[in-house]
Amino acid sequence: MDKVVSSAADAVRDIPDGATLSVGGFGLCGIPSVLIAALLEQGTRDLEAVSNNCGVDDWGLGRLLGARRIRRMISSYVGENKEFERQYLSGELEVELTPQGTLAERLRAGGSGIPAFYTITGSGTQIAEGGLPWRYAADGTVAKASPPKEVKSFTVGGVTRDYVLEEAIVADFGLVRAWRGDRHGNLVFRKSSRNFNPLAAMAGRITIAEVEELVEPGELDPDHVHLPGIYVQRVVPLTPEQAQDKRIERRTVTEPATTTAESKGA
Repeated sequence: MDKVVSSAADAVRDIPDGATLSVGGFGLCGIPSVLIAALLEQGTRDLEAVSNNCGVDDWGLGRLLGARRIRRMISSYVGENKEFERQYLSGELEVELTPQGTLAERLRAGGSGIPAFYTITGSGTQIAEGGLPWRYAADGTVAKASPPKEVKSFTVGGVTRDYVLEEAIVADFGLVRAWRGDRHGNLVFRKSSRNFNPLAAMAGRITIAEVEELVEPGELDPDHVHLPGIYVQRVVPLTPEQAQDKRIERRTVTEPATTTAESKGA
């Protein structure tokens, strides 16, 4: 089945207001920036996004956030976005913070048909006990807090511990970016861009993948495929310019060492 869609705009056209999105990427690495831009242009709003983070103020999911298109986030790290902080603390945005490994497993479970699982992560903390502020009121009080989660004791290797029940995440749409992909939706991710992308793709009922290089079926070595096409419904091939448009989240530059003569003003 040829899953190629002619443009990002056509690929996201049926994403409605209020949809839940699972979005790949880590920081600004491997984010589906072209699909996000198309969604911004389309005007879709009241979105719930599930992603490791929310981009930065002017790139990635941060663009949707800045345009007030996101009403709720499920994330594990949000420290690089000042507008995110402002909206959360002022009560404009609901945020469910989730431990990073737990978030990854919730997405994987959703794509695997597993409704829930137990994990020791968060046991004995507010993750399990509830009370984490999901949404603030305008006066700074907590308008909505996380509910307590089911905790059960298990004995593993002769050691009994409490484990927290975490529910799987299934999104209406998954948005991901791949290095290479074929017309059947088989995807290959390059190095650290693999991050949350396969998991976000698995969790989406309808998954849309933007690919930097489109190849024909049979050109990908089956042993190199990171995500089989069964998880992908639409493929958007990027132009060379779109594929090269990648941002650096934080640039650090070291000044070159000066020679002895230069330091003496020679």
